[in-house]
Amino acid sequence: MQKKKSNNNNRISNFQKQDVNHKHKQNMTKVNNGVFIYMDVLSVSELAKQLGLNPSDIIKYLFMEKKIMVNINSQLDDDTIGEICLNYGYDFKKEKVVAKERFEEIEIHDDPKDLVERPPVVVIMGHVDHGKTTLIDTIRDSHVAEGEAGLITQQIGAYQKDIGGKKITFLDTPGHEAFTAMRARGASVTDIALIVVAADDGVMPQTKEALDHAKASGVEIIVCINKIDKPTANIEKVKNELANEGIIPEEWDPQNGYIFKEISAKQKIGIDELLETILEVSDAMELKANPKRLGLGTVIEASLDKNEGPKATILVQNGTVNVSDHMVIGTSYCKVRRMVNEYKKSLKSAGPSTPVVVTGIDEVPVAGDRFMVFQDEKTAREVAAKRKLEKRNEELRPSSTLSLDEIFAQQKESEQKHINVVLRADLQGSVEALKSSLEKLSVEGIKVNIIRAASGAISENDILLAATSHAIVYGFNVRPDALVRQKALEEHVEIRLHTIIYALTEEIEKAMKGMLSPIEQEVILGNAEVRQLFKASKVGTIAGCMVTNGYLKRACDIRLIRDGIVIYTGKLASLRRGKDDVAKVNQGFECGLTIENFNDIKENDIIEAYEIQQVERK
Repeated sequence: MQKKKSNNNNRISNFQKQDVNHKHKQNMTKVNNGVFIYMDVLSVSELAKQLGLNPSDIIKYLFMEKKIMVNINSQLDDDTIGEICLNYGYDFKKEKVVAKERFEEIEIHDDPKDLVERPPVVVIMGHVDHGKTTLIDTIRDSHVAEGEAGLITQQIGAYQKDIGGKKITFLDTPGHEAFTAMRARGASVTDIALIVVAADDGVMPQTKEALDHAKASGVEIIVCINKIDKPTANIEKVKNELANEGIIPEEWDPQNGYIFKEISAKQKIGIDELLETILEVSDAMELKANPKRLGLGTVIEASLDKNEGPKATILVQNGTVNVSDHMVIGTSYCKVRRMVNEYKKSLKSAGPSTPVVVTGIDEVPVAGDRFMVFQDEKTAREVAAKRKLEKRNEELRPSSTLSLDEIFAQQKESEQKHINVVLRADLQGSVEALKSSLEKLSVEGIKVNIIRAASGAISENDILLAATSHAIVYGFNVRPDALVRQKALEEHVEIRLHTIIYALTEEIEKAMKGMLSPIEQEVILGNAEVRQLFKASKVGTIAGCMVTNGYLKRACDIRLIRDGIVIYTGKLASLRRGKDDVAKVNQGFECGLTIENFNDIKENDIIEAYEIQQVERK
């Protein structure tokens, strides 16, 4: 135990030794040689006192000159403080005091002797269905794409590949336009962006967005022209379209051009050359980090696991994270209980550019949150508590500074109708993307109002909230259990379930426009709980089940649900009572069943049977 403490002390950086108690400084202000110096947000009365003015002078100036309405308790932003100072003959300066709880704002200065080469972090970006996931699938020799709903990546995946003794870390960001925020976050933590463009499709809207994010982040860009094996591939057309976006091939302009690689992810053409190019580019960039310091980095994804609790995929950007380290993630405290890589292999430590999943967090963080390790539990808990309090105060702080345009907008908004929505998704990143998409929906006179947006299974509390606020509950890749469904029936709350994001957003948009047409509607037939498993060499996994409500019928559509999350969607391959094949098994009876093309069934899994019926939509 003493040895562990010593190792942690060796990893403490200079800025982590700074005193965090700056409360006595934050409200200090002074006027020095005509320069007004302040360190924190000021109200009208506080600013007036420091400048020797009457608060009414400031209130009158802001209304008459800037058309801004305030009172003596209104909080003033930096721009407004500057304008007031200049109007009354003062220059101004805000001194920034960075406390330990704002660790993401502190500049890092490592000793050059401690810096070592680190793997490059590569983000794969581009338009939907242009082959991004197939590319990472080929690189990893895995099968990620086969299990994705609608063949669209619905979350960020982080993977590391060893190539000839050198490692490359890959981030696979979703390509659908709804995941713009996730792509932007992915680009902000990476060194190289692979922009995948299909040779048979060309530059599309999300391709342009990906290029914008990569350029804004200042990362190196490598263009991958994919699907060159297709008969309809037109490589020159793609190059010309990219040139129109300012991405000139290196062969056209050796000095200022970008690297273009022609590949086929599906046929594994040009993949080795692409990986070699990535290593060459990273060598030229001289990427380095200090593994001796305490770890810090960014949350890539976060979710709530029923068995393990809150968990997060993090990317270590500098330093080293060890099991049992004390860290702050966003506003959450975490003692690292377990770390696993993308292959679910347990790790004792993770160095720079390493993506890992950590457990031991006290609450689900937000994807994109920064994290940092501290030398002891007390410091980490104090910092987490201060960050949480600061965030709460920020959310509760009323903004009483209103312009005339804002007052008019508020009046107009009060006349709008709202569609209230309670949103649940499997992952925090999906929640963020869905919330962003729904908030962007715009139909004159009507607006989507998101009452709650969170990760995890739909709960009875969600139903009660929806009932009191007259909201619709939307679930994305999650399923309500029987008790939640019953509560929804009692409270007359509608639950809508989706697995593809654009289907969800299109449904709400059509409802807003009053354009809902007749559709195929899903009808739940019943549920069965897996009680026992049997293995048969010729058949696969046979699940011994009890039908807990409704009924199951032969060859019906089913979902396999584990801890409220949809694991697999398919069809029943067989349904038996004893040794006999049966057409239907009702509630309260046992049965044996198999699922088409799926054997990873576990005890306590829920089999949800449903069918699609033609229903007139109103």
